Amino acid sequence: MNPIQVGLLGIGTVGSGTFRVLQRNQEEIRRRAGRGIAITMVADLDVDRARAVVGDQARVVADARQVIADPAIDIVVELIGGCGIARTLVLEAIAAGKHVVTANKALVAVHGSEIFAAARAKGVMVAFEAAVAGGIPIIKALREGLTANRIEWVAGIINGTTNFILSQMRSKGLDFATALAQAQQLGYAEADPTFDIEGVDAAHKATIMSAIAFGVPVQFDKAYVEGISALQPADIRYAEQLGYRIKLLGITKRRTGASATPGGVDGIELRVHPTLIPATRLIANVEGAMNAVVVQGDAVGPTLYYGKGAGSEPTASAVIADLVDITRLHTADPDHRVPHLAFQPGAMQDTPILPIAEVVTAFYLRLVVADKAGVLARITGILADNDISIDAVLQRESAEGEGQTDLIILTHDTVEGRMRAALAQMQALPTVLAPIVRIRKEELN
Repeated sequence: MNPIQVGLLGIGTVGSGTFRVLQRNQEEIRRRAGRGIAITMVADLDVDRARAVVGDQARVVADARQVIADPAIDIVVELIGGCGIARTLVLEAIAAGKHVVTANKALVAVHGSEIFAAARAKGVMVAFEAAVAGGIPIIKALREGLTANRIEWVAGIINGTTNFILSQMRSKGLDFATALAQAQQLGYAEADPTFDIEGVDAAHKATIMSAIAFGVPVQFDKAYVEGISALQPADIRYAEQLGYRIKLLGITKRRTGASATPGGVDGIELRVHPTLIPATRLIANVEGAMNAVVVQGDAVGPTLYYGKGAGSEPTASAVIADLVDITRLHTADPDHRVPHLAFQPGAMQDTPILPIAEVVTAFYLRLVVADKAGVLARITGILADNDISIDAVLQRESAEGEGQTDLIILTHDTVEGRMRAALAQMQALPTVLAPIVRIRKEELN
């Protein structure tokens, strides 16, 4: 049987890794897929760079539409990135009857519903394992491996740049700016790191995992997103003293029945923000640029997926896994293929994404307060008035004559809206001398 023919759009870091790994492991891949897989055409604006990678093994063109128009191409791999021309080309490839593989998390998170609908109408597959957590097969685990489970929640370190920065801040006591500069020097962070450090990249990935876990449309615009740029070394130190580590987590949770919001509305939490996690949890000990995702299922309990979340060959590993899946199912009846978002299209639900004010979580609070009698009693009284229960209190001993101290409070779970009301009341106290630091806390039991 002739090899299935693949056209590659973009041959940068991931594209060149995909070409190399496919060439190096072609016999092993053929044995698994049942037929060969060959990249026979590459489109890249930098034609010379592309030719340096593929040599005479593939035809190189500058125009991506030449790849899409070629009748011999069975699968188009989109590695351009972004939501502009990439979206246009993916929809054109689908319209031309090509299967599509993409590593583009922004494209799937923002335009996934449109793309999957077009693919269903045309009877082709869209695969996107590489869009989340690089080489970790988390999409396949959620969509297939855990299919017997009712997924309760997913929590992941899904951005290596921010995890590297937080690891440096914790282990070396660096401030944020210094740790970011190190990440840029080592190639973990872009020259403009905004998407990473402000949580947008992680939110794209969390949106995709949420849709697959709960059978809802991709809804990136409803995700709550908060980055790490405001984190201070003092809070990382205090968290450590209390037995916690701070990680940027992408979290999505199902809230129904007893766990629903105070108004009784069922919904899904979808949020990205710095989070205190008990240091005893495995995910709290994921350091450097590594990724990890914990999935809680009702039958299997917690499962942990760990590995490299970026890089040329780790991401290529996921791209090629998608190519193998499509090759295996190339001639299958479209109705018998694995659905894009795990659930059959007609069984998708419109469960609402809850606004952040209705999210239920615990909190870490750091207040700079006047060192005088009655301050703690007034603050704890405000928390009690808002029905917020305290888990632990830590007060730094002030130096002689300093006149102020840090007051650290950990709370039990509460509704975010209540905490916001309490924070406003505490901030208004004349004995609270600086803006209150608030970081969410998850036990991940």
